[in-house]
Amino acid sequence: MKVVVLADTHAPRRWKSCPPAVAEHLRGADLILHAGDVCTADVLVELSAYAPVHAVLGNNDGPDVAAWGAPETLELDLGGLRVAMIHDSGQAAGRTARMRRRFPEAGLVVFGHSHIPMDLTGDGVRVFNPGSPTDRRRQPYGTIGILDVERGVLRRAEIVPVTRPA
Repeated sequence: MKVVVLADTHAPRRWKSCPPAVAEHLRGADLILHAGDVCTADVLVELSAYAPVHAVLGNNDGPDVAAWGAPETLELDLGGLRVAMIHDSGQAAGRTARMRRRFPEAGLVVFGHSHIPMDLTGDGVRVFNPGSPTDRRRQPYGTIGILDVERGVLRRAEIVPVTRPA
């Protein structure tokens, strides 16, 4: 199962429409996860043309994103892999232990908010932030995440640049 992971698209200020480099990865996706700060539900509608979408609310998301169906947190079973989603996982110190306590059944926690790509394992949980494809802040690239899940096992998790270096 190919899962494309996005966060912090910040439409319409940063995401006017799906950037071509992002669309290239969305083609052939089995599932799309958005870890919040979509800002407008139009992005989720646009993404759903590629594959089914699950999203959580970010601190910049409006009522239309909640009305679309995005909760504050979400737990999913991806063919046997327990995945939790939250927008803001809190400060870096103690993050994995905190996410393990918050989502004790999850093998993977997907989050956003910081715009800093991250793939880290600790305290019995893997935490994954895809960064932002449109608002890289102090990062060298805009990024997304790609997960390859096979029979309940996360075979590959990759942070993929979708912009040129700053």
